Amino acid sequence: MNSDLQALDNLDVDNSWLERWPAGEQLAQQQLQRFVHEAIRDYKQTRDFPAQDNTSRLSAYQAVGALSTMQCLRAALAENNGELDSGNEGIVTWINELIWRDFYRHLLVAYPDLCKHKAFKSDTDRLPWKHDEDKFQRWCEGNTGYPIVDAAMRQMNQTGWMHNRLRMIVAMFLTKHLFIDWRWGERYFMQKLVDGDLASNNGGWQWSASTGCDAVPYFRIFNPVTQSERFDPKGDFIRNYVPEIAKFDAKKFICRRPTWQNVLVTPHLWWITPVPLRKPKPGLRNSTPRNRSNACPRR
Repeated sequence: MNSDLQALDNLDVDNSWLERWPAGEQLAQQQLQRFVHEAIRDYKQTRDFPAQDNTSRLSAYQAVGALSTMQCLRAALAENNGELDSGNEGIVTWINELIWRDFYRHLLVAYPDLCKHKAFKSDTDRLPWKHDEDKFQRWCEGNTGYPIVDAAMRQMNQTGWMHNRLRMIVAMFLTKHLFIDWRWGERYFMQKLVDGDLASNNGGWQWSASTGCDAVPYFRIFNPVTQSERFDPKGDFIRNYVPEIAKFDAKKFICRRPTWQNVLVTPHLWWITPVPLRKPKPGLRNSTPRNRSNACPRR
């Protein structure tokens, strides 16, 4: 035991990482109390904007057991006068997120095949997922040419964390725009996230890919352009992580609709050097994300 502790002490850890994610149960409790007293009441209205620091940032502590769901629930209930599903909307919304977290853990117990890279909806295993290593690598590095997707991936690569709405955007982009197997994305997230948790990560990916329990319908796809317009309208978050377009007006890089034909030439500057697009050949209607998703086998 002592040798293990000594080995941990000798680990070369980036100081910026320690500043970003200070360890310890006491610090986790302090962060919980700070969130509950200062931000939780506005959580419903502010949680979807990645440029704002309005989420709890407690998931890393929950993932390693420094903070339990019950401790979080008790703190929220105390702030909401003991009310569980009524009272302040922000608090109720955050409690619902805690419930989702516990729900995914119960799923692993009830359906252990989820731990074996299996989809909850077994018929979706017949989907003809693409295994395009090049596009997957571009997604991993944050070089797809879609600013909100790339900013999100770079946030995770640089900080070990990603805003929850962005996790849904990049997951749907990988699975429903590029039609790449959700398990590739699930694995990459676990390699990068400081709050990586098997149950939550698997549940989130299967929800986004429409392969999981109580997942979104297969035809529901988060459009990365409209998501940018709604939740980062001034481009503040995007500029922070995609500096090569920081000098441009947000309307230029948010409202344009890129395509893979021109994005792959000059990512993020595709509107400056456009490439003529050819009309799709007859019979290729399934090349659009929504129509590709329509190929999902039905029960």
